Amino acid sequence: MEIYKQPSCSVEERVQDLLSRMTLREKTGQLNQRMYGWDAYAWENGELVLTEAFRREVAAGAGMGALYGLFRSDPWSGVDYSNGITAAASAAAANKVQRYVLEHTRLGIPVLLSEECPHGHQALDGTLLPVNLAAGATWNPQLMEQAYSRVALELRSRGAHLGLLSALDILQDPRWGRSEECYSEDPFLAAAFTAAAVRGMQGTRPEELDSPDKVAVILKHLCAQGAAQGGRNAGPAAIGERELREIHLPAAQAGAAAGAAGFMAAYNEIDGIPCHANEALLSGILRGEWDFGGIVMADGQAVDRLIALTGSYEGAAALALSAGVDLSLWDKAFSTLEEAVNRGLVREADIDRAVSRVLALKFRLGLFERPYTDEQLALSVVGHADTRRLNLQVARESAVLLKNEDALLPLSGKLRRIAVIGPNADRLYNQLGDYTSIQREGSGTTVLQGIRQCAPAGVEVVHALGCGIRESSTAGLSEAVELAQRADVAVLVLGGSSARQFGGDFEANGAAIISEGSPSEMDCGEGVDLADLRLGGIQLQLAEAVAATGTPVVAVVIQGRPHALDELEPLAGALLCAAYPGSEGGQAIAEMVFGLVNPSGKLPVSLPRSSGQLPVYYNQKDPGRPRVYVDMPSAPLYAFGHGLSYTSFEYGSVSLSADSISTADLGTGSRVAVSIKVKNTGAISGMETVQLYIRARESGITRRIAELKGFSKISLQPGEEQTVTFHLGVEELGIWNTSMKFAPVPCRVTVMAGGSLAGARTVELEITDGLGTGV
Repeated sequence: MEIYKQPSCSVEERVQDLLSRMTLREKTGQLNQRMYGWDAYAWENGELVLTEAFRREVAAGAGMGALYGLFRSDPWSGVDYSNGITAAASAAAANKVQRYVLEHTRLGIPVLLSEECPHGHQALDGTLLPVNLAAGATWNPQLMEQAYSRVALELRSRGAHLGLLSALDILQDPRWGRSEECYSEDPFLAAAFTAAAVRGMQGTRPEELDSPDKVAVILKHLCAQGAAQGGRNAGPAAIGERELREIHLPAAQAGAAAGAAGFMAAYNEIDGIPCHANEALLSGILRGEWDFGGIVMADGQAVDRLIALTGSYEGAAALALSAGVDLSLWDKAFSTLEEAVNRGLVREADIDRAVSRVLALKFRLGLFERPYTDEQLALSVVGHADTRRLNLQVARESAVLLKNEDALLPLSGKLRRIAVIGPNADRLYNQLGDYTSIQREGSGTTVLQGIRQCAPAGVEVVHALGCGIRESSTAGLSEAVELAQRADVAVLVLGGSSARQFGGDFEANGAAIISEGSPSEMDCGEGVDLADLRLGGIQLQLAEAVAATGTPVVAVVIQGRPHALDELEPLAGALLCAAYPGSEGGQAIAEMVFGLVNPSGKLPVSLPRSSGQLPVYYNQKDPGRPRVYVDMPSAPLYAFGHGLSYTSFEYGSVSLSADSISTADLGTGSRVAVSIKVKNTGAISGMETVQLYIRARESGITRRIAELKGFSKISLQPGEEQTVTFHLGVEELGIWNTSMKFAPVPCRVTVMAGGSLAGARTVELEITDGLGTGV
């Protein structure tokens, strides 16, 4: 038997044996992922059949590296319940694809099935989690790890192998339409969630990857898309190496350390070099410094964009491959790799290197031994009650209570009528985010439905739309005002929407095209960037009209980016912010409104007062002088880490195990313990996120105003007290020094701990230059 068919041999031995048997055509076929998965099948008389286009694609590459989006459903793909693949039919469809590839190629190399899962599986019947911006607001990576493990189980049970997961983008400009895909503006927080996602979907040991409940994670996007100039999607990132390493690479490094199977290169350029052509990034840092051995996938049609640098498809393919890209996505360029080799533009050795990585992943996934999926497994997995409970808990912990004057929330007392008003009150898709699949009728819970379910007996709940997200019609204002006047409280549900529409315009890579003056209600998502962060349309006018009635107002803002709420905030007695909270979000928000759940979310991003304030993220460089505008405060409306509770927490003083530590001791693994006591001084139980920051100075380079270096979410009963301890070692106290080497340097450090940066307790730590004392 050929070595590559022997499970007893090592992955390396099997890869080399198989590679030695492959023709150049077969090799380049393994590096291509050209086809949209929904074009690979059709339904004929109730039976799924493989299309002629799919058969031609397999023949053209003498095999197929990967097939993208077999199960994808959305307005761009045009797939819905009338023509798509449900959970019940998924495994059989995957097996049919796999069987054809195995039986119609010389060497029988299985195909990878890759699926979008930026916040759950973008497929019919797939579980959709709250978006990443909501996940970051939980400050609970352990909870998200559990949620991601359920997503992986769903994916693998349906026959998929790769999960394309947004995780690496850092939100520095909320005008960017893909803000919802970011965990945070902070690299430490984002890194924690990235590692949790990898652990949840792949497991904690490399050998778990071939388990029936795990998938290989492709983390995207590498790197710095969130720093695009003007907040314009895929725009250039005007940053230097220090900014790259301090802010934009830590999440990717955490993902690599957690064992991520792959990365997807980003569309943007960094200092003139597109990420898909950036050898220093994809080979130097990723593979050289981090010792990463997995694959790098191109983003959709991104390699074709390199023609602007090379003048030909062959040149573009050669440039990307040489830089470190292994697997294409929908582009033409990689289909010309054979010709690129023949023309001397790229070496066959570079082809072999990339093919080896793709083959190694297929072996690690166990596809050569178990290419087919149990066709009954998905029936017991997808839509499981445990998944829904986890999803609901994520939604509960992700909502952030920003303001609560006179304890307006939770609603209590003798309520007779509640008016629920606004464009996001009863539109499920407006709380799901971009990269969302078509939903079954009756699935999910809107805010209106949740309030009706949770309202005490005898309370009437009335509803008015009021206005749209972006439209300018005032026709609904009078009804909204009338209902508010007759209600005891008005719940205004405003915000944004990433809901795509059938019949809309899309770029070839799936990004929405929303032109100036478009009637679309979509104001967020890929390709939908804003110049003005104020709420769209006449939403503020609606809020002003409702507030003018004198009825107490609870404002719930459901959004995919941090909107500027400076004008809305004074109109509401209570303000609750929920980044697209998913299908269970309506229930979670209603439970908070009535006090069935105590809010525990904290902002993972700063909320600006105006677009003119940007950038407003908290961890900017310390200029050594006041940062002021003449026409408005420089501080954000609500700062990073802010979030209220229905109970109160009291912090003691912060203490250190040592008030100084040497660079030598840090270099040998010594750490300083930081402890602080927290007490629940309120009348109900609650969860609190204790946050640890440092502010360093006198270190030879400019440092940031503050840097998050630890956090811990704890649950306390009334009167309960707990001591929370963090540790500061070289990873937390080291910097990229003047030689661009990561190391500790002598400096003075203010250590800050508390429920947020504002009002945090402080203590001083000195990092000395010396031989060390073995602290």
